Amino acid sequence: MCAAVWGRAEQQGFRSRVRGCLLGGAIGDALGAGVEFDSLDAIRQAHGQDGVTDYVQAFGRRGAITDDTQMTLFTAEGLIRAQVRRDSGAWHPPTDIHRAYLRWAATQNDWGPDERRKDMGWLAREEWLYSRRAPGRACLTGLGDDRMGTLERPKNPDSKGCGTVMRSAPFGLLVGWEPQLVFQLALECAAQTHGHPTGTLAAGAFAVIVHGLARGEALDGAVQHALALLSPNPGHEETTDALQSALGAVRQGLPSAARVESLGEGWTAEEALAIGVYCALVAEDVRHGLLLAVNHSGDSDSTGSICGNLLGVQHGETSLPPAWVAELEGRGTILQLADDFAMEMTQAPALHGPNGASPVWLDRYPSA
Repeated sequence: MCAAVWGRAEQQGFRSRVRGCLLGGAIGDALGAGVEFDSLDAIRQAHGQDGVTDYVQAFGRRGAITDDTQMTLFTAEGLIRAQVRRDSGAWHPPTDIHRAYLRWAATQNDWGPDERRKDMGWLAREEWLYSRRAPGRACLTGLGDDRMGTLERPKNPDSKGCGTVMRSAPFGLLVGWEPQLVFQLALECAAQTHGHPTGTLAAGAFAVIVHGLARGEALDGAVQHALALLSPNPGHEETTDALQSALGAVRQGLPSAARVESLGEGWTAEEALAIGVYCALVAEDVRHGLLLAVNHSGDSDSTGSICGNLLGVQHGETSLPPAWVAELEGRGTILQLADDFAMEMTQAPALHGPNGASPVWLDRYPSA
């Protein structure tokens, strides 16, 4: 988008949505982190009949994030670096996202940042990210070598785990792009780890829904837009049916854990998307929606993360419960990245362009 389009109020509103999206997803992730592998009965036995109502211990602390947030942050960082590289004429965002995911994979295998690498950028120097937080097998194996999976030759062609969806919200924050291009980019980047059509298409649908919300659309309208983009694609049926089930569940009565569980457990891409969308649709507020999204038998951190991305981008950062924001692991890093993302998307010519570049910005987001 042209810089002239962005007045001060529009820039502030966009930054609030970006912050809300990244922080909201991280909060939902952290709420579900301690109960990810527990049944609903086990959750209620451990935490009371209402289940989880606040952060619980995970990875040695309260408010800990998982691989869902880690990968989402590297998605956002990769998109910024793709925009910076555009100045050099090397414009292929899937390659930049793949490089970002390889930097994430290094955090899962290395003791800490390799300071000898000048091209790593600031996010990969954040030592707290060098921690395994139950990453999915397909994400690890898909990034286990340097070959980039593509739609024509995907990695893990039979995998449709939710690891594609839970990291894809930042694609939807490309508000200057047309929805079809956002959808296509999310598909191409999902194929880098999960090649099943449902794994890629669910990621694309999620990105388009976030995109609609970031542009000010209502959630149900954004879902309908995603359904329209899905329908021409071979193998769309599982994702389409899951989203339609989510819309149908809204009309079936008051929200409940049983209604959430009727949509699945969230381990697969289409189920996680359906649960996250349903909980965002019926949410009375952010707190209500997130607690509904994590109190079920299944992949609670991923469904919480997806719901949090949706509610955060829809309502902005000030809608998030302050106590949860305050205790969230990595809050400072997430805010820095969110603000950098918003600045890159609205002020890029002032950061790098024909009239000069900021050396600090190019150190943070190297074009190499």
